[in-house]
Amino acid sequence: MDQYPSMYESAPPTPGNMEAVLVTAYPPAQGLPVRRHQQLGAAADDEDMRGWAANDPSTLLLVATLLTALSYLLGLSMPGGYWQQNTPAWRDGKQVALYHAGDPIMRDLHRPRYWVFRVASWVGVASSMVMTLSLLARLPVGSRNVMWSFTVAYSSLVLTFIVSQSRTHLSLDIIIWVAVLVLIWFVIGLHPDRRARVIRAIFCCNRDN
Repeated sequence: MDQYPSMYESAPPTPGNMEAVLVTAYPPAQGLPVRRHQQLGAAADDEDMRGWAANDPSTLLLVATLLTALSYLLGLSMPGGYWQQNTPAWRDGKQVALYHAGDPIMRDLHRPRYWVFRVASWVGVASSMVMTLSLLARLPVGSRNVMWSFTVAYSSLVLTFIVSQSRTHLSLDIIIWVAVLVLIWFVIGLHPDRRARVIRAIFCCNRDN
């Protein structure tokens, strides 16, 4: 029995202790920390892939399709509807205008608000389509083309909604839209760690709670 010594002094390592065997056989260089994913041969984490750039392109493509559909439907849903028949407008006993059947009521009675609503719906559809085409062309998720198109499309939905409401001041609606635009771009452009600190600062959250 002694003339045939055992080739293995111990049993083969099991999957549970494989990592320990690899570290023992190939010790790390002095002064360099050893990470678990480096011990197992995995790629190192990329800090740039945290946050917005870590989103799945397929998920964003679905979001872009939904934004296109919502912007299209909002553009068709004209606030106030349309004139059902030719309707004359009288002032001091004189006819000053004739509203034709099929024309938007909002355009004839609230022209500035109508054009803001129309432009917001057009911009929403166009920017969401740009986002869709960018993702289909396999542009990086973190590119400014994708991020800006998403920001503009999402904020345009907000502008289209608030403009369609009655008894709101048009200048205030535009200010709200600009604020939403800046907020969305600020949130998706921040690093996740900074974003968490900003949110805690805004809502006065305590990390210990």
